[in-house]
Amino acid sequence: MMSTAALHPAVERVTARIAARSLATRRDYLARMDAAHAAGPYRYKLSCGNQAHAFAASGEDKPALRGGRGGNIGIVTAYNDMLSAHQPMEQYPSLIRMAARNAGGSAQVAGGVPAMCDGVTQGRDGMELSLFSRDVIALATAVSLSHDSFDAVLCLGVCDKIVPGLLIGALSFGHLPVIFVPAGPMPSGIPNKQKAEVRQRYALGQAGQDELMDAEAASYHAPGTCTFYGTANSNQMLMEVMGLHLPGTAFVPPNGPLRSALTVAAAEQALRITALGGDYRPLAHTINEKAIVNAMVGLAATGGSTNHALHLVAIARAAGLLIDWDDLDELSKATPLLARVYPNGSADVNHFEAAGGMGFVISQLLDAGLLHEDILCVHGGGLRQQARQPYLDDLALRWRDPPAASRDTDIVRPVSAPFDSEGGLRRLQGNLGRAVVKISAVAPQYRRHEAPARIFESQDALLAAFKAGGLEGDFIAVVRGQGPRANGMPELHKLTPTLAALQDRGQRVALLTDGRMSGASGKVLAAIHVTPEAADGGALAKLREGDLVRIDAEAGSMDVLVDAAEWQARDVVLPDLAGNQSGMGRELFALMRGSVGSAESGACSLFGNHGA
Repeated sequence: MMSTAALHPAVERVTARIAARSLATRRDYLARMDAAHAAGPYRYKLSCGNQAHAFAASGEDKPALRGGRGGNIGIVTAYNDMLSAHQPMEQYPSLIRMAARNAGGSAQVAGGVPAMCDGVTQGRDGMELSLFSRDVIALATAVSLSHDSFDAVLCLGVCDKIVPGLLIGALSFGHLPVIFVPAGPMPSGIPNKQKAEVRQRYALGQAGQDELMDAEAASYHAPGTCTFYGTANSNQMLMEVMGLHLPGTAFVPPNGPLRSALTVAAAEQALRITALGGDYRPLAHTINEKAIVNAMVGLAATGGSTNHALHLVAIARAAGLLIDWDDLDELSKATPLLARVYPNGSADVNHFEAAGGMGFVISQLLDAGLLHEDILCVHGGGLRQQARQPYLDDLALRWRDPPAASRDTDIVRPVSAPFDSEGGLRRLQGNLGRAVVKISAVAPQYRRHEAPARIFESQDALLAAFKAGGLEGDFIAVVRGQGPRANGMPELHKLTPTLAALQDRGQRVALLTDGRMSGASGKVLAAIHVTPEAADGGALAKLREGDLVRIDAEAGSMDVLVDAAEWQARDVVLPDLAGNQSGMGRELFALMRGSVGSAESGACSLFGNHGA
């Protein structure tokens, strides 16, 4: 069913531009996916010996796998019991196998992928593996599915790099239908604002470690996804607007009957949309330029994680689609900000869901012509049906229309009365290169800053200067040598409480870095993902202590105010990366650091370092 609203001109323009730019790469991708498609169950292409290996341990499913014509689901799982968001998935394979069996098919765990927690590795050496873990997950997904005996795929994952990695890997098997199955958020803990205040007081030496531990443990306290609107929950939003979830799946809590019913329904639906039936919905045709535009619009409308300025580019590239930060910037400027969820407000994702959630946001954006309705959603309809919200009628799973009005306008608002006339992300460019800035949590008076540069080669160096009392007056903190080629582009979250504390005591501060800050970037102006990065000879490597720098998020610019001739004559000082080459497994990732592309091309090591 087509939307009754005409497409917004910016949406129409960007979609057409992506399609034209991607003509050759998309055509090549679809040709490869068409060539991989086969008639009949995929396992029938295998020899008898191959098949015997594949079903040797399948127990009561062995007869169906050996001689039946029912579909076989490959489960790719990111389960582990260290990640709160993934711990509820422990029993999903048993539930899925039962559901598939009852529907006349079968299901097998095709493989597992690693799933690291950025919350555990923040500020540690292991964080330098975090972004590259996305590419490892993509590779592991491909290995899992390379047995080539599956008719559909269920991807079990939630968190930061895991969902993008699963999707990138699955897109190499885009001839198969793929449904993503999440676990849902943990119950709300202490208010996020209270947690942030304790962190700031700890950074200032006004709170002890026991108080900090109490606050953190009261925030991250149960199975389920962390409840702030960072990358993990932004992932869930993206799966909804790209049509890869059953409707309304994202923010249903774990371990309840509704969550179990949705997992069963995902298995049943996966079997309905294989090439064996009459409603074939392969991933290659679900993820097209319209779905990618929907993802960028959804990110802007909800103030989602800046990490997706990297991940969406890489996901699109895996589908043969070429996007850049200009596309994201144009769509963000055209999209009103409809949600305020921490760190962009005080509410968490449970409050967001209660206020109307993704169903309300999707329906509002569709009515405004800001989303493409006619995408091949896995549930069998278009995006209008994706806005429906699940519930249990006794034991039967049903869906209802989303609320027509927000239940709490402090959290979610209609297009007619948004929090801001545009979304939360901007592209910056100037003589320092190109970057991304998230402004949805930054007060308007802080969105433009001109001040001397303070140069740091690591976040620890900045924190040491703060502890020594060396961060006085107004400044722009330049933390360089943090890009993907330098050290894997770790998140710099340790800086957030310190910079926020300086801003709160009256100093004007901002951050300029070729590293990442993600969805918890907070209220301080932060120009991040600067490209070219310092390790690649980018402009950050020419900056000197005291240079006057201007970051203007409203104008979309970032420049060093140095005489042009002097700037041109300056030598590039490459960062010393000797300390980032080994330890905590970093020595194993030298190949990825050497082959990774730029931040704007997705900071991905899978496609080479020659741009998008």
